[in-house]
Amino acid sequence: MAKLVVFNKPFQVLSQFTDEQGRATLANYLELPGFRAAGRLDYDSEGLLLLTDEGRLQQQIANPRSKTWKTYLVQLDGEIDNAALEALRRGVELNDGMTRPAKARRIDAPDLWPRHPPIRQRNQDSISWLELKIAEGRNRQVRRMTAAVGHPTLRLVRIAVGHWSLDGLLPGEHRLEQVHMPVRRRAS
Repeated sequence: MAKLVVFNKPFQVLSQFTDEQGRATLANYLELPGFRAAGRLDYDSEGLLLLTDEGRLQQQIANPRSKTWKTYLVQLDGEIDNAALEALRRGVELNDGMTRPAKARRIDAPDLWPRHPPIRQRNQDSISWLELKIAEGRNRQVRRMTAAVGHPTLRLVRIAVGHWSLDGLLPGEHRLEQVHMPVRRRAS
């Protein structure tokens, strides 16, 4: 059995245990010798980060070839329209190539915890929310995708990776799960 930690990474926390610049890291919240993040979540993004003590499970979750769907709630600058949603669903051209098609739908503002510091907003600014699912994980991909369709990301919260989800964890909270890993048979 592999151990998996489901962690709600707060805003402005690095997805690693050390930082030479003195920024907040996972070590500020977790004491887990031998655990490594299965994938990354940007410093300025929030939400679900999975950590494991099993290398094969880490690869299974993080490797783009596994095509594990990641679900995000995205607060956007401006009102997203159907043309922008369709562009996300088809795939968006970024400077490092075309993205895979995403699952994208407009949603009402979700009931999330307050972000600290809060997002600066002017009363006349319009915003919209999007649920976006992608099956790849390029550097800052969601932010680059929404900017490419004309709606910069204001807040980004990952709520699920595959079948794992936050399930009510508040920022900085975690839970430990056991994951059954199939036994590898060695060729004789």
